[in-house]
Amino acid sequence: MKLVVDGETFEVTTDPALPGQYNCRWLTGPNDYGFAMARSDGSVIDDADLRAAISDFLAGINPATGYLD
Repeated sequence: MKLVVDGETFEVTTDPALPGQYNCRWLTGPNDYGFAMARSDGSVIDDADLRAAISDFLAGINPATGYLD
């Protein structure tokens, strides 16, 4: 699925072999990367929590470099 957060688009995917893990790829970022997140109990992460995690990720990005500080 694709999520737009703070004006940026992320592709969020899951792997059936890794329940509860989500891979968030930054599609509109200056660099081709993103981050992964997971729940230790393998439970589903809802859209609100995904959006919050993406927003937190974006808040840590250095605008000059496009990378995390």
